[in-house]
Amino acid sequence: MKSLVLFDIDGTLLRRAGPHHREALVEAVRRVTGRETTTDNVPVVGMLDGDILTQMLLNAGASRALIRKNMHEMIDHAERIYMRRCPDLRAKVCPGARMLLYRLSRRGVTTGLVTGNLTRIGWKKMERAGLRQYLRYGAFAELARDRAGLVRIAVRHAKKEGWIDAASPIALIGDHPNDINAAKANRVRSIAVATGLVGAEELAEHKPDVLVPDLRSLSMEELFG
Repeated sequence: MKSLVLFDIDGTLLRRAGPHHREALVEAVRRVTGRETTTDNVPVVGMLDGDILTQMLLNAGASRALIRKNMHEMIDHAERIYMRRCPDLRAKVCPGARMLLYRLSRRGVTTGLVTGNLTRIGWKKMERAGLRQYLRYGAFAELARDRAGLVRIAVRHAKKEGWIDAASPIALIGDHPNDINAAKANRVRSIAVATGLVGAEELAEHKPDVLVPDLRSLSMEELFG
């Protein structure tokens, strides 16, 4: 049966990937607007990169008009900066993630990304982690206003390409309540994994369909229900 599994990146496929992503956002803002900003006091976990850039600038006193005017250029700079600086991430892959992707590929399951990362940043991370080969496509930060919108885009694209049909099981794996809520908003199976910064107890409060300590614990029966 055709099926689809969507993955978040940070905290789900990778953890402790280093400061390079945040540094790219800060430097992009500086290059484009001349303003000094920081991700301090921005709750970046579970956020989309565009929202992080917006909050950084609001905290620095910028107007929403200035942010809107410069967003596209800031995104472009952030991606190019990160692509130059991204370290080797193979040692940062979360427990069980590589084996799960391998098993899904052997079964012919379509796999993709739904992530708050910008497109080129997300793909660069996957390339440097040695996971790119397992992932067919993705829905990234700049494509929708929120994570539920990204899931909607990803599911619609998979159906359009004929990778899945109306009866196909679909699951979203993530480490944050935003991932659980995005799955529920799209009526897809929510798999919560406690390898990010949000603990298992807090994840459980949001009632995912499945909650596991890490991806080594996830069975195919739990994944597809």
